[in-house]
Amino acid sequence: MIANLLILFEAPALGLQLLIDGILIGAVFALAAYGMALVWGVTNIVNVCQGEFVMLGGFVAVLCIEQGVPPLLAVAIAAAALYALGWGLFQTVIVHLIGRDMFNSVLATFGIAIILQQLMARTLGAADRIAESGLGSWFFFDGLVGVAKVKLLVFAACIALGTALAFFLARSRQGQAIRATAQEPRAAAALGIETREVYGLPYALNAA
Repeated sequence: MIANLLILFEAPALGLQLLIDGILIGAVFALAAYGMALVWGVTNIVNVCQGEFVMLGGFVAVLCIEQGVPPLLAVAIAAAALYALGWGLFQTVIVHLIGRDMFNSVLATFGIAIILQQLMARTLGAADRIAESGLGSWFFFDGLVGVAKVKLLVFAACIALGTALAFFLARSRQGQAIRATAQEPRAAAALGIETREVYGLPYALNAA
């Protein structure tokens, strides 16, 4: 452990590379956590299958790219497909967990996670799938530090999506309905808000 830390002092460029990669890749995990927090905050459901949503979205994007679809369009298709999956799972499974003990949601979403894992393993295989962006990289310090352009693009997209989601929740009518339902579902229903649809929207958005 100490020897590994000493390497960072002996090669500062390696530490800088780790820092850059951590920030750029961490944005993807932060966005996924943002969606999970949204579901938990609105529906009080712990979505254990969050990782499977992320992985399945990646597989859909890669499959589209392998069929000749442009990468950015493939990402949009993957988001739309996962939105549909999230909405379908909510209407068939998750809706029955609203208002029940949190342990039920953990068990149910854990079951969904296992099903998705097995379906992906059997249909897509266990091997890693990589989609080449073709954007290349920037190199600094005599090539010791590299920054992939696609990681910067993804980082910017994550920031933009997170900001857009916050703006949606704060300013849009549906976003205000989501916030009202999260704070007091009975009062929201009494005011005419369709709470079932309001609960379903964050789950579908989270999946996307």
